[in-house]
Amino acid sequence: MEVISFVALASGLIIGLGAVGACIGIGIMGSKFLEASARQPELMGELQTRMFLLVGLIDAAFIIGTGVALWFATANPFLAQIAQIAQ
Repeated sequence: MEVISFVALASGLIIGLGAVGACIGIGIMGSKFLEASARQPELMGELQTRMFLLVGLIDAAFIIGTGVALWFATANPFLAQIAQIAQ
């Protein structure tokens, strides 16, 4: 059952790379927010609103990826196809 091991590997990669990408993206965005608010403190409220909106979108993309990976890990749609081929 190589497919099960490949699905486990793919699920780990989806979750791991998604987490790394989200953390790097949020870190870069946070540093740019601090730079922008230091240069123009009067825009800090508007920038903060936009930053938190983007943080939510970045985290939503990661959570969707995690959900898809866990779906493949628990209810694997490929196993039914393999069972049909094996018969």
